[in-house]
Amino acid sequence: MSAPLLSVRDLHVTYSSGAGPVPAVRGVSFDLAQGESLGLAGESGCGKSTIAGALLRVLPRGTEITGEVLVNGEDVLTMKPGRLRAVRWRELSIVFQGALHSLNPVQRMGDQIGEAIELHFRGTDPRPRVAELLELVGLPARRAGDFPHQLSGGQRQRVLIALALACNPNLLVADEPTTALDVMVQAQVLELLERLQRELGLAMIFITHDLSTLSSVCRRTLVMYAGRVIEEGESTEVFSRPAHPYAAALAAAFPTIGDPASRLNPSGLAGDPPDPRAMPSGCPFHPRCAVAEPRCSTTEVELWPAGNGRRAACVRVLDGRIA
Repeated sequence: MSAPLLSVRDLHVTYSSGAGPVPAVRGVSFDLAQGESLGLAGESGCGKSTIAGALLRVLPRGTEITGEVLVNGEDVLTMKPGRLRAVRWRELSIVFQGALHSLNPVQRMGDQIGEAIELHFRGTDPRPRVAELLELVGLPARRAGDFPHQLSGGQRQRVLIALALACNPNLLVADEPTTALDVMVQAQVLELLERLQRELGLAMIFITHDLSTLSSVCRRTLVMYAGRVIEEGESTEVFSRPAHPYAAALAAAFPTIGDPASRLNPSGLAGDPPDPRAMPSGCPFHPRCAVAEPRCSTTEVELWPAGNGRRAACVRVLDGRIA
């Protein structure tokens, strides 16, 4: 069996602040094969975007990152600056959320995409590749002469995807790429990412809070809470039959289409995530959990087998029960 394209081992990320260190990611591990899609799900502040930043080492100065991030067996966390710059574009690339904040407002689209091409393929005329990339993401080549404000939100997101693909990476990290887009445009961007992954053989990490989206876009999903993975498995299983109470609450937060008399009504989750500087004992979710038991506040949880190839960090799965 071939080695994974990406292998993350015991990843810890701690931010520095005036109030002391803030642990944002705590012991996350996963593998990703060439051409595979992986979803990261969870509410804001759970560590999803921090993982994305750690993979490419684009987190703020002073952030402590430990563990291993192996890309084709080479550790990103120990790379020298020159090698890291090459790997960021030629091996893995990222589509940030909020295209208007990610693009230079006073530089034309074609120049921004072309700059990456010129940097990594010196002496190459970038214009043919820029035109090819724009058409690949569903934009006419003539839009290369436009500025960001002349494009719609969905068009700007397509430009960001074209920019991320400029140097033919093997892995694309999409960090909530449909944020602030209307529903129809969201669907178009998701369809585009699925098509590109299939046609180009890309590996993709898709980050969102929406489990229903991941069930249709990604084969496998990791659900995160308070900096840790609390459930992992096939996306359709995690969404339709979650094993962890938090994953169940996350799935229940989205309505389903059907008969109004029988369809699931979306429900919220009481309380707030814990302060990462003062985590509760035992399971970090137990203060908000509707099915918490006395042992949940004292038992150190880990990812245990939960059936159908899934794992969940909940003591209930030890008794053969799921959420």
